[in-house]
Amino acid sequence: MFNKILLVLFIIFSQLTFAQLQLNGAGATFPYVIYMKWFDEYKKETGVQFNYQSIGSGGGIRQIIEGTVDFGASDGPMNDQQLHEALQKRGTEILHIPTVLGAVVVGYNLPNIGKGLKLDGVTLADIFLGKIKKWNDARIKVLNPDLILPDRYIVVAHRSDGSGTTFIFTDYLSKVSKEWETKVGRGTSVNWPVGLGGKGNEGVAGLIKQTQGSIGYIELAYAVQNNTPYAYIKNKAGNFAEPSFESVTAAAEGAANNMPPDLRVSITNADGKNSYPISGFTWLLIYKDIKNPSKASAIVKFLKWAMTKGQSFATSLYYAPLPKSVVKLCENKINTITSNGKKVNLK
Repeated sequence: MFNKILLVLFIIFSQLTFAQLQLNGAGATFPYVIYMKWFDEYKKETGVQFNYQSIGSGGGIRQIIEGTVDFGASDGPMNDQQLHEALQKRGTEILHIPTVLGAVVVGYNLPNIGKGLKLDGVTLADIFLGKIKKWNDARIKVLNPDLILPDRYIVVAHRSDGSGTTFIFTDYLSKVSKEWETKVGRGTSVNWPVGLGGKGNEGVAGLIKQTQGSIGYIELAYAVQNNTPYAYIKNKAGNFAEPSFESVTAAAEGAANNMPPDLRVSITNADGKNSYPISGFTWLLIYKDIKNPSKASAIVKFLKWAMTKGQSFATSLYYAPLPKSVVKLCENKINTITSNGKKVNLK
């Protein structure tokens, strides 16, 4: 009888310990809306708590390298130098696990003009280079012959923090504008030629909302939440594509066939007549070998949940779910996670 009591107490203690487990993460603001939904739903189901700081992809990458979080998040993949630094400091590889797809939209504040302003890549690059200074510039007018554009100076808004949203946006501009690629380039942080800086997607969305004549780039969910009009962007096929989960999925359709083994890939300026050209994956950054067995088990279980039930929340929050072929690749990668060199115990 005494042994049975001890066994019951051990089981209860184990369940309480797991229920009180907290996983700490930091990084991208781009997926913040869906991550908060995931973390809330998952806590209801399992009791596992998440403390996620939406500090930008650059911050997420720094913290996963320094080992101050259990997981990071980024919309721009870590580069080879960062991966090497993490391996040297942490003694383990960093895995990139795609979670959902999203659209970076070009939002603006122009009285009496709703969503659907048409822009092409070179014109957009020249606006952010400061070469196109007014909304009624001839190059914008020729793309929008049916609109009365104001004689107003353009106020550019961009991110002030390290950002995967910035990586996706500047990666696109670098592909469509040689001048942008040469003078500014791509990255989570760049030296902006002009404009005002805002922290996080929420900061840039706030700048656009408060400033008439402004233009900036934000994740689609933030545009919808803030009732911010956004542009249709001319894609590689020559069509003006509206950002939506359908057009983002179209951009990702060929990704699975060309996904590298480490799952780091860019899908900006993708082929396809319906593809939205400023689309991208967002990734969770996970230690391949996790020292704490309880956290290893919790992280693997959560990732498997995110690949299945978690995907069902995507479209209602203005993200595109992963194609099934990409989910399979992710599940294979998740199965390689270990704890102290051993297979993770999921019981």
